[in-house]
Amino acid sequence: MQQLNEKVVLISGGLGDIGMAIATAYLHAGHTVSLCDTEPQEKALQRLNELQGTVDYHKVDVSDAAAVANWIAAVLERFGRIDDCIVNAARVTLKDYRSITPEEWKRELEVNLDGAFYLANGAARYFSDAQVAGNIVFLGSWAAHAVHKNLPAYSVSKAGLRMLCQSMALEYAPYGIRINELAPGYVNAGLSKEVWSAAPDLQESARNQVPLKKIIEAGEVAAQVLWITAPENRHLTGATLLLDGGLSLIRP
Repeated sequence: MQQLNEKVVLISGGLGDIGMAIATAYLHAGHTVSLCDTEPQEKALQRLNELQGTVDYHKVDVSDAAAVANWIAAVLERFGRIDDCIVNAARVTLKDYRSITPEEWKRELEVNLDGAFYLANGAARYFSDAQVAGNIVFLGSWAAHAVHKNLPAYSVSKAGLRMLCQSMALEYAPYGIRINELAPGYVNAGLSKEVWSAAPDLQESARNQVPLKKIIEAGEVAAQVLWITAPENRHLTGATLLLDGGLSLIRP
């Protein structure tokens, strides 16, 4: 199993702030990126035009196992291999247990947990069959272990994601495949970014809760993904890298 200098990388949820940051980091490092998201190609072009390098895009709902398998097959047909798989697609519903509907609960777990399994296991099966020492990184959250109000389905899905990461890492370790989780705290991206843009005082309140008094930027998340997948980290698997500025120290 040989580590190639130029990689082909899958990134789900690729049009979001974190997905775009990860794609940008890989492209700047000279790698090829295939993104998936739920926007049609024509609607995705504006965001894709921000990226420079070899970029492939597919409209994929990760909760559809067949669609995920077709995406993997299409990338292999075009590029001949896959080296890293970044499991990033996720949904979040800001409601408490009394308010969240069965449909919202079901949809969130379908995307955040079922979709993560379909993509990660599809990539891992390819890696093992092709004898590729590939990497899989799950974008998790410190909400997997710290109780949050108004994030019931999200927190449960991220807790499940952590066990998915660990159990897959153990099973696929004999094939040289490394599987890890990056678990950020407060990130200036996605829904949080929208809320904070409209109410900067809420961002300042969140910042003050963090022991290091800093909010994470999407580019910082991307840099850690590249670090996890670096060949020098050949012993790192089944691990959760907390990137939360110390939040877990005060809310374990």
